[in-house]
Amino acid sequence: MADKDKLVSRSEDFNEWYNSVVLRADMADYGPVRGTMIVKPYGWTLWENIQQALDQRFKATGVQNAGFPMFIPMSFLQKEAKHVEGFAPELAVVTHGGGQELGEPIVVRPTSETIIGHTYANWIQSYRDLPLLLNLWNSVVRWELRTKLFLRTLEFYWQEGHTAHATAVEAAERTRMMLDVYADFAINEAAVPVIRGEKSELERFAGANQTLTIEAMMGDGKALQSGTSHNLGQNFAKAFDIQYLDPNNELQYAWTTSWGLSTRFVGAIIMTHGDDNGLILPPRLAPYQVVIVPIYRKDAEKTAVLTAAQRIQQELTDAGIRVKMDDRDNLTPGYKFNDWELRGVPARIEIGPRDIEKNSVALARRDVPGRDGKQFVSQDGLAATVQALLVDIQASLLTRATQFRDENTHDVTNYDEFKTAVQTGFARVWWDGSNQEELKVKEETKATIRCFPLEQPEGSGTCFYTGRPANKIAIFGRAY
Repeated sequence: MADKDKLVSRSEDFNEWYNSVVLRADMADYGPVRGTMIVKPYGWTLWENIQQALDQRFKATGVQNAGFPMFIPMSFLQKEAKHVEGFAPELAVVTHGGGQELGEPIVVRPTSETIIGHTYANWIQSYRDLPLLLNLWNSVVRWELRTKLFLRTLEFYWQEGHTAHATAVEAAERTRMMLDVYADFAINEAAVPVIRGEKSELERFAGANQTLTIEAMMGDGKALQSGTSHNLGQNFAKAFDIQYLDPNNELQYAWTTSWGLSTRFVGAIIMTHGDDNGLILPPRLAPYQVVIVPIYRKDAEKTAVLTAAQRIQQELTDAGIRVKMDDRDNLTPGYKFNDWELRGVPARIEIGPRDIEKNSVALARRDVPGRDGKQFVSQDGLAATVQALLVDIQASLLTRATQFRDENTHDVTNYDEFKTAVQTGFARVWWDGSNQEELKVKEETKATIRCFPLEQPEGSGTCFYTGRPANKIAIFGRAY
C-alpha cells in the first residue's frame, strides 16, 4: 500500500480510521439523505452471516419469524407513556400520503412493541395461545442528530424479537435466555468478548421493567452496547389490553419481552478486531474466509498457475470453506495482498510456478502481519490445513480481544482514579448512587453505567462516588 493510500493509524485518530475502513473496504457508503447508509454487498454479506448465525439460534428456542408493517398509528405509541416519551425526539412522522393530509399521523417504525401489542391483543385469547414467540428481520427509523456508519444511522437493519407469556417467571426466563443467545453468538461467532449485565434505571429501554445487555469494549477503549433484551412486565399488556383466559377461566394480563441486535454489531466487529491495515474479520462470519492469489510473470506460466489455483479453489469450496479467487490481471500481487488485508479476509493463499514445482503454497494469516504470519504448506490435504488455521485464527482473535478488554478494565476506589480509567477503558466500581448522582457523573466525565454485571462478587464495598456502603458492582465507560 503506497503511503498516500495508507489508513490513518488507530492510535492517531480512531474515528477517522473507522470511517476510512468502512468506506475503503467496500462495507458501506453514505446515502443521499443525511444520516442514511447504503450497505454494499461485502458489508451485507457479513450482515447475512450474522443473521444466519442468530436465526438458527432463535429458532432453536422455539421462535418463529414474521413480518409487520413499518407504519404505526401515532395513537399506538401514545398508549404507553414511558415508551412515547423515550422515543418522541427520534420519531419520523408521516402527515401526508397520496397527496392528502392524513387523518392521523403515522410513525415510521422506530421499534415494534406497540404494533405487536395491538396485534397480540387480537391474537391471544386463551392460555393455550401462549407463549407466543415471534421475531422480525426488518429496518427501523430513528431520527438521530449525530450519525456514524453502522453504529448510528437514521435507518438501520436489525432483528427484534417479541414474546408473550402466561407468567412473570416465563417472561424473566425468556429475557435472560435471549441475552445468553446474544452472548453466545458474540463470543463464539464474532470473537467479541462481552459482559452480560443489567442496565441502570436511567439507561433502561423506554417502557421496560428490566433491560439486560451485552457490552463490548472497542479498540479505543470505548463501550458499545451490542445487544439488549427487555422484560416489559405487563406494561404493554395493560396498555394494549393483551389478556387471556387462564385454566380457571379467569382473565389475566400477559407478560411480554422484546430483544434486538442490529447492524451496529458490524461496527463492533470492525472496531474490536481491526488494525492499522484495515479489517480483521472472524473466520466464522467473514464473507470470504480465504482469498487465493495466483502469481505469474509470463503467459507461459499463467495456464499452469491458474489451473492449480482453480483446483485448490474447488477443493476448499468442497470442504465448505468460503473462497475468493483474485484472478484480476490488471493488478500486481502486492496490490492484491494489501487490498484483501484491508478487507480483512482471514487467510490468503499465494501460488506461483515454484509452488507448483514444490507441490506447496504460501499460506498467510491476516491476524499476524508480515513474515511471522506466513508459512509454506503442502498442497496435499490443504483443505484440512486451512480449516485448522481458520479455527486457530478464530480462537486467537477472541483471546486477543479478551486480553485487551481485561487490561483496560480498572478497579477504582475514588473519583480521581475513575476519571483516569474512563479515558482509556472501563472502570469497575462499587456503586450506590442515585439517578441524580449517576447523571452528575455522566455530565462530568461523559461516562455512563454500561451495566451491572450479572456475575457479581460476594460481599459489599464502598461506593467510589458517594462513600456510602454498596452491595453491587457497576461497569462504567464512555460509549458509542
